[in-house]
Amino acid sequence: MEEKCCTKCLSLKIENVANQSLDILEFLQLQASGIPVLDVRTPAEFASGHIPGALNLPLFDDEERKIIGTIYKQVSREKAILQGLELVGPRMADLAKQGISHAVEKKVLVHCWRGGMRSSSLAWLLNLMGIETLTLRRGYKNFRKYVLQTFTHPYQFTILGGKTGSAKTRFLAELQKRGEQMIDLEGLAFHRGSAFGAIGQSQRQTQEQFENELAVKLRAFDPDKTIWIEDESRHVGSKIIPMEIWENMRHSRVLFLDFAQDVRIEYLKEEYGQIQNMEFLKKAFFDIKKRLGDVSYNDAIKALDSNDLTSACKIALDYYDKAYEYGLSKRDQYTIQKIKLDNLNIEFAVNQILMEKSCQI
Repeated sequence: MEEKCCTKCLSLKIENVANQSLDILEFLQLQASGIPVLDVRTPAEFASGHIPGALNLPLFDDEERKIIGTIYKQVSREKAILQGLELVGPRMADLAKQGISHAVEKKVLVHCWRGGMRSSSLAWLLNLMGIETLTLRRGYKNFRKYVLQTFTHPYQFTILGGKTGSAKTRFLAELQKRGEQMIDLEGLAFHRGSAFGAIGQSQRQTQEQFENELAVKLRAFDPDKTIWIEDESRHVGSKIIPMEIWENMRHSRVLFLDFAQDVRIEYLKEEYGQIQNMEFLKKAFFDIKKRLGDVSYNDAIKALDSNDLTSACKIALDYYDKAYEYGLSKRDQYTIQKIKLDNLNIEFAVNQILMEKSCQI
């Protein structure tokens, strides 16, 4: 009886911390001001998806959370809390030290999955140590709702198009330097277009985290101003552009960078010529072998074996150019404005792009 009473008292003390919880906008505004976010979910939960910039300070590891969840469902809430205390007890000092070390001006933000016992428990502990700790109301689940709502906004996209090898990513970076709002979908997805896009992109993330990063990026922009975004299929590597964003993109204005194939081949040779292991390029060709056909595939491999990147690039572009032209034909043609360019002079081309931006189709 005494054990059950003590557990209830501690639970009430911890739950009182919920009174210091914030809604999602307040929470993210404080994060933007420099207050760190501590995500107390398990490493597996964090890896699946998290608030961009958050730090993982798990109260339980993956197996411990399963154990506690089973006790909660099959035995009782009180027993689950006691089991949690037994597991966390030996680590409380270390959790407190880590929380204190991350605090900025003696303040941190904390969340768990639904804004329940895990975040409240760490908040209670850190508050005891003199750290002002604010939790996220309804937790990460609430953040995900915020993310999905973000994609329904009517953003003013201008699509930067161009066939493979048009250096669109470089142009987007230059536009950003000049103060333009820009989304680099390939950068967010750690992919650089086509079957060759994974080369040199070692970092991996989940679809959920891709969406989280995209939403936070969009929310930081002025929705009444142009947002530049690269022309993409709905699949960017293994990631999928959210349907609402995709439909907006398909109905947005397209500025198409029209470079001759030989200009694009020189750019691709610069991009991929520094790769030491040709097996990466061979694998990329293998991934599109069925679409290339045996003859073109074998010619590409022979070219790579002979270190003839010009021929290999031409084979790839002959395929991708047809695919891109087909995709472009599916758009409303009145939304497409072509910009004819003779070379990859970034400064000159961006000047042309910005001139076209101010013109009506």
